[in-house]
Order: sequence, then structure tokens, then C-alpha cells
Amino acid sequence: MTLDVRVADERDAEVLHEFAALTFPLACPPHLPASAVDAFIATHLSTESFLEHCANPAHTVLLAENEGEPVGYALVKLGRPEDPDVLEAVPDGPWCELSKLYVHPDSHGAGVARELLDAVLVIARRESAATVWLGVNQQNHRANAFYAKHGLEPVGSRRFVVGDRVEEDFVRARRA
Repeated sequence: MTLDVRVADERDAEVLHEFAALTFPLACPPHLPASAVDAFIATHLSTESFLEHCANPAHTVLLAENEGEPVGYALVKLGRPEDPDVLEAVPDGPWCELSKLYVHPDSHGAGVARELLDAVLVIARRESAATVWLGVNQQNHRANAFYAKHGLEPVGSRRFVVGDRVEEDFVRARRA
């Protein structure tokens, strides 16, 4: 695999939406109804959402490609967490949120997630973030194992709404 991680821009919004629609359901717990997952994708992972992220100076969308084909993406958000549960769990700012990190299922285990996380940490350090944090569903064992391996430890929990369902996430964090 020849991996290239680059900053996405508005020209990538449709590809990011399609990729997110493929990968987000893989991270959801099996009890979530498809209608809730579809509603989340339509609201938060639409082409328009990615256009907004690409235009927001406090957000960075990273796109990992193998020979020009998307194999993963990450969304980084700088700034104070709005969720009081997150702020209680991660009080030390400045903050860098790893909002999303998804890899194509055909590329699981190929180092794509590690490369994306490394790129996120570069951004966090460049922006002088004290803490990198993320929320991950408590039932997503694969993701939780990956983050634990890379020093993102559970520091609290938060509620995460998917469609009309409320899920419990671990809040994981590490020093940038």
C-alpha cells in the first residue's frame, strides 16, 4: 500500500460523504436500528457537513488515500469542548478533538488508522494543544483497543446521539 495523508478540501466533500456513509455503520453497535444510523449520516456526515468542516478554520479533515483511492479519513476540531461531561473529563486545554477516524474495512490492519492518528498528533502539537481527546462507543471493542494501544486512556464518559437513540461513549484522552 502506498499511503498518502493529506488535508481535504471542498472538492473532496462528496467523496468524504460517500466514504463516511460506508464506514460509520461499521462503528455502530449492532442494536442500533438502521434508521437511526441513516439519520445520523444524513445530518452529520452529509456532503454539506463536510463542506462546512473544510471551510471551518478550527477544523481539519484529513484524507488517507492509496493510489488516489480513499482508504480512511479523520476530522480534527480545535477548541473548548461544548459537552459538560467531556469538559469535566478533559479539563486541561487547549484541546484537540479527534472527532472522527474511519478506515475502509478492506484496509483494516494496514496501518491507515495509525498514520491518520500520527497526522492528528502533528496538528495537535503544531496548534499547541495540551490534550487530544475523543469519544468512542463503549461497545466498539476494535476502536477502543486501537486507542488504548496508542495512549488514549478512558477518562470519562458522554452521551452520544445517533438518530433518535442515545449511546454511551468512553471519553479517551492523552497529552498531545
